[in-house]
Amino acid sequence: MARIEPLAEPYPQQEGALLRAMMPPGVEPIALFRVLARNPKLTRAMHGWGSYELGRELSVGLREREIVILRTCAACGCEYEWGVHVAFFGGRAGLTPAQIASLTSGEAGDPCWDDEGERLLIRAVDALHRDGDIGEELWSRLAARFTEPQLLDVVVLCGWYHAISFLARTLRLEREPGAPAFADVAPGAVPVGGAPRTAAS
Repeated sequence: MARIEPLAEPYPQQEGALLRAMMPPGVEPIALFRVLARNPKLTRAMHGWGSYELGRELSVGLREREIVILRTCAACGCEYEWGVHVAFFGGRAGLTPAQIASLTSGEAGDPCWDDEGERLLIRAVDALHRDGDIGEELWSRLAARFTEPQLLDVVVLCGWYHAISFLARTLRLEREPGAPAFADVAPGAVPVGGAPRTAAS
């Protein structure tokens, strides 16, 4: 059970307007947004930033974005947000089941990755999660592949989804209906970072 109960319909006018703005037309707001709506000022601030991170102005493409997000959420042990992104964006990003499994519990050197830039993104997320930094050798390789705006976006995107993961895990949010679990893509595996797989952990 969530530590802060998500709002349920009928939503108050202000909170309902915020929730409608945060989801595509006709799509019910996810639990994370319904909890956040209990603090409308925070929700408005996060909506603006989240819209940039998931919008077309972000300098990396959908596939690169989702590689960073899924690896970050898995590293944080956040099955909730990981599952939302697998369900909503995994197919649109062209990620194969093997690649989703690798992002969850594998390595950048797994054979499912044949693009050097994608392998570098995975290594960058791992370094940021492990060390809070990217070392000189890896940074040089990233800088040879990505533009400065892209490098900035990747680092901030990783940090943003650390914050989202911390929030979703701390709130003890249960998986959204139809969203996968870590075990669905890597039976018996422990996500990168060694965090427990259960949504309530």
